[in-house]
Amino acid sequence: MPASGLDINIVLVFFVYGLAFFSMGLSMMLEAQRAPKLAKARVLWPLAIFGFVHGTHEWLEMGILIGVWFGVGMPAGIPFVRLGLLIVSFTSLILYGLQVLRPQQGRLSPREILISLGLLVLYLFLVIVTSLSHQSTPTHLMEHADALSRYMLAVPGALLAALALNRQATEARAENRRSLGINLQLASWAFALYSLTQLFVAPIDIFPAQYVNSATFIELTGMPIQVVRAVLAVLITYGLVRATQVVEAERQQELLVAQEERMAALEQIQRDLVERETLRKELLRHTVIAQEEERGRISRELHDETAQFLTALTLDLATLRNSISGDDKVEKLLDRLQSLSREMSLKIYRMVHDLRPAQLDDLGLVAALKYLADEEHNRSGLDVTLEIEAPRQRLDPLVETVLFRVAQEALTNVARHAQCERATVQLQCASNQATLRVIDEGVGFSVDVDHVPPRGWGLAGMRERAESVEGKFQVYSQPGSGTTVEILVPILESDPIELEETPNEHNPINAR
Repeated sequence: MPASGLDINIVLVFFVYGLAFFSMGLSMMLEAQRAPKLAKARVLWPLAIFGFVHGTHEWLEMGILIGVWFGVGMPAGIPFVRLGLLIVSFTSLILYGLQVLRPQQGRLSPREILISLGLLVLYLFLVIVTSLSHQSTPTHLMEHADALSRYMLAVPGALLAALALNRQATEARAENRRSLGINLQLASWAFALYSLTQLFVAPIDIFPAQYVNSATFIELTGMPIQVVRAVLAVLITYGLVRATQVVEAERQQELLVAQEERMAALEQIQRDLVERETLRKELLRHTVIAQEEERGRISRELHDETAQFLTALTLDLATLRNSISGDDKVEKLLDRLQSLSREMSLKIYRMVHDLRPAQLDDLGLVAALKYLADEEHNRSGLDVTLEIEAPRQRLDPLVETVLFRVAQEALTNVARHAQCERATVQLQCASNQATLRVIDEGVGFSVDVDHVPPRGWGLAGMRERAESVEGKFQVYSQPGSGTTVEILVPILESDPIELEETPNEHNPINAR
């Protein structure tokens, strides 16, 4: 049978009607799986189920209508499926409303569950009584069941949903979420009107369907009640979807704020780390300065006091020996005391120069390195070669001290651990950087983290000294390939520069 224009229009109405509620169900399902900004998941799931099931119900109505138009036979169980979808959908809507309207308990109590089951039993009882009292046919029975489900489930369910959405809108406005409150309020009003449309059922012989039904609505308005329901379904879906968009925007804003706070916290941590690193380097610098000052003080005390006492003691012993003659035992004792005194004087002299060599203060770094090479040769037999590529200038006293101490410690390591007889000290001074290298061809070692050399090698101390003057300390070594200790120190424009002359027989050095 060909379909008329009116028939096509009602099909489109059912399609839009079902599509609106199905879309709402999808939106609520997605929202239930996110952080609870609109409502908790247990509250949104009944609303999602209502949308899915009721949208399916309207599409089934559309399918039944199309089947009738084209003369397709309808399976016997379709009316029961249609009625079941209607009951499940509006029962879910009731559950949604009850959960929102009683948030203090959060879930339905056993008493409320019994009341709900009692209403369902009452509904079935009324359907049976009505069908028996009117000697109903199956079609008449389904019409009564549809009407009673709308009176007992759809009307109160839609009204409860309207009240629940109104409460959520009020809470949103109280929380200063105006846009969310407007959209929830729109859905609330639409649900309230939707509950009234459920009163217009098929014209059957029960009250009030005898007077208020779908036929009288068409007579009054000229259009089927499904048109109004479809419009209200679109408004409900629009309000709820817009509400989910608003809360998603709130989530994005909260995420943005959290990211900004995280970035600010990271920046603050970075600033703190930079400040701590600056403080650490400054502390290292002051520590090195204080250490060198203390070394200088001890060196001066040993040189000015202890060394003079030992010299006086040696002279007194020599005088005493010259005044005593004839006693071999006493002379041998005095000779031994003089020998011990001279040996102590020599050790103190070396200690004084190890603590703070006078060449470093008076003649500069190059002269101090030459003294260091000679002293190391005398002490351990290590043959040290100096390779100096630097202008005749003085660096900052602290820089010179750091370079000298690194060279001193590195040569000590070569003499103790490298198992070789030669080492090379290279000093290069450019306009913006001073480089010192101590190279040996000894046994070497692995510089991997898992193969750290013994703590006595003093690498940590050399590294800290380098960092105290903003320098960079590096060690290059492999087992069997020797070792290179390198320190690079920047030379700032503010560093004091004075002429430095290498001492020789014809060019005396003036102390600074």
